[in-house]
Amino acid sequence: MKPRQLIRGAAFPPDELNVIYKAFDDAWAEVTPDVSARASAIEAARLSLATIVLSLAKAGHVERDSLRAAAVDAYRFKHRLT
Repeated sequence: MKPRQLIRGAAFPPDELNVIYKAFDDAWAEVTPDVSARASAIEAARLSLATIVLSLAKAGHVERDSLRAAAVDAYRFKHRLT
């Protein structure tokens, strides 16, 4: 499954989905330098980040900047990039 499909399939109101997409894009821009250039690595990293973003959003973090920051921190911790 593609990351955007995963997000699109989540049960959030449209306005919150918009925030989640933007937070995902912002977080991706921040972690991209830490990801291998291989297409398979990029897709796996994007899916991992999307899963993290959705988990945080489900826990109640649906504000763009805090969602982005928490997602980046969780992604780097998960992949030991701190």
